[in-house]
Amino acid sequence: MTIFKDKTLLITGGTGSFGNAVLRRFLDTDIKEIRVFSRDEKKQDDMRHRLQNPKVKFYIGDVRSRQSVDGAMKGVDYIFSAAALKQVPSCEFFPMEAVHTNVEGTNNVIESAIAHGVKNVVILSTDKAAYPINAMGISKAMMEKVAIAKGRQLGKDAATTICCTRYGNVMGSRGSVIPLWVDQIKNNNPITITDPNMTRFMMTLDDAVDLVLYAFEHGENGDLFVQKAPSATLETLATALKELYKSDVEIKVIGTRHGEKLYETLVTREEMVKSTDLGGYFRIPCDTRDLNYDKFFVEGDESLSKIEDYHSHNTSRLEVEGMKELLLKLRFIREDLGLQKRAKNKDIRSE
Repeated sequence: MTIFKDKTLLITGGTGSFGNAVLRRFLDTDIKEIRVFSRDEKKQDDMRHRLQNPKVKFYIGDVRSRQSVDGAMKGVDYIFSAAALKQVPSCEFFPMEAVHTNVEGTNNVIESAIAHGVKNVVILSTDKAAYPINAMGISKAMMEKVAIAKGRQLGKDAATTICCTRYGNVMGSRGSVIPLWVDQIKNNNPITITDPNMTRFMMTLDDAVDLVLYAFEHGENGDLFVQKAPSATLETLATALKELYKSDVEIKVIGTRHGEKLYETLVTREEMVKSTDLGGYFRIPCDTRDLNYDKFFVEGDESLSKIEDYHSHNTSRLEVEGMKELLLKLRFIREDLGLQKRAKNKDIRSE
């Protein structure tokens, strides 16, 4: 981690699952300081007592407030911007709250970073931003547009580099379906599935951190990075969990919820046309055309009609055994199964 030697990293939304994963990865490195910025003092206090590490500094604040963001920014070298409203139902009922946090809040972080001479900013996004159909996805799509537009405006040789990462379902993150289903299994209740044939990308938190680090090291202003990932049907995921926990609970189909897709898209067809395949990743550069854009109307692109999106129905598909192998990478599942010493309260089933 020599690139982070003696540097200061700020993580907005740092008490969330991603922030915890970054801390696990970085605390034993030669990084100088990690700043955890969030509005939840209880989570910060829990993290402070658990870590007891002088490298970690805590800042109470909200990305909606430029003033509080500025208060955490002095001396920062790098930013991982993870603060967001992420729950589809709550964003659907309160869409302006999603706008205030995901769009305006991210813009505050970007503007503050530029003003304070931060070297690199990586903005974390979601597959729901590709062809969005719900308020959370729409707000994340706008967040990407804000970041990419600012990166385009800054240009290649700017002091600050801004790029985005987009990833799918992060297994075991707070509020995700795996902890919910494990709770249902542990309580001997039916596993509630919206649609057994629904597919989702499957990534661990470590995969998410790898993607952000890759973007950090390779990104140019306005870039969007996507990590290739396998997918699984919800039925495969539920079956794998039942087999790991040796449970015979019923799988109960409850129907698709408002705002949910049958499959998730990580890279749209329009993005695939200009993407670069980097092996395990796609890089989508920003559109460098200016507002004199006759090309948008006068010229077309024949290749667009021949390209397919990159989505969870056409990526590599996990079967039950492969899904079980991936699930065993989750710490709380290994703890539940007695494969690893328990680090958290037994009722905390998230990463």
